[in-house]
Amino acid sequence: MTKPAFIAVDWGTSSFRLWLIGEDGSILAERRSGEGMTTAAQTGFAKVLQAHLDAISAPSDIPVIVCGMAGARQGWVEAGYIDTPTSLAAILTGAVAVPGEARDVRILPGLAQRAKEAPDVMRGEETQLLGAIAADAKGEQIVCMPGTHSKWVRVVDGRVTGFSTFMTGELFDVITKHSILSHAVAGAADMPADAKAFDTALKAAYEKPQLATNLLFTARSGQLLHGTTAAGAQALISGTLIGAEIAGALSSAGQGATITLVASGRLQALYEDAFRSLSLTYQTIDADAAVRRGLSAAAEAIWFNKESKS
Repeated sequence: MTKPAFIAVDWGTSSFRLWLIGEDGSILAERRSGEGMTTAAQTGFAKVLQAHLDAISAPSDIPVIVCGMAGARQGWVEAGYIDTPTSLAAILTGAVAVPGEARDVRILPGLAQRAKEAPDVMRGEETQLLGAIAADAKGEQIVCMPGTHSKWVRVVDGRVTGFSTFMTGELFDVITKHSILSHAVAGAADMPADAKAFDTALKAAYEKPQLATNLLFTARSGQLLHGTTAAGAQALISGTLIGAEIAGALSSAGQGATITLVASGRLQALYEDAFRSLSLTYQTIDADAAVRRGLSAAAEAIWFNKESKS
């Protein structure tokens, strides 16, 4: 049986994921919980981590590599940001050590785009990016990481040249729960999904993203005037937001750019449907697999690559 080599942790705002990784790269144990940054800031980051390590009987002498909100200003130890444009490899070497811990715990930095006309930040997604794109990749790659705040990243010849955040998931939540359109989607959860309405709205917003807020209102007016169902209204809102997101994200992409979708579960299916509908060429990488690969690459660079040690 392979020996444990290190612990990989993805610490989000509301979620915690931990993997015990063996010397051969296999997953020896896994833990998941809702003890994200918000909870851990009250309970104590070290206490939360140790409880999970105890649960899997992790050896006391193996190191821990962490990405995500544990490195935020409100997190465990601020890991800061690496400014773009930057090489993917720079993320690997920017980890910050957590002081006062018996074992070696490092937290990876985020990425910052400091242009005044388009300031942006990411924390956690940079590690998925590491796992999704090879450091020596050639050509232009467009990486889509959907979520509450979807991230679209442009990588050219292994360098992150820029990225954009789209508040698609959060806007969907706010619009369907706290706006006048909440009445239009009441009961949608009890109905089958309306794929046709999603497709129609997606294409309309992709072709004319400047009309997005007008298209959103048709979820209400279409229901009042044409009997649009709650499921249809929900699909229209989702399709409009995702169509506008994709149009904006690809507005500066080169003709030969390759889209890499880093996602899993419902979001993976939703964005794959969108890309197929818009006749966009893409490849998909599982989000969990990408973050584990990114964390493993960081661990290799920090602890196991003899050439990188001083």
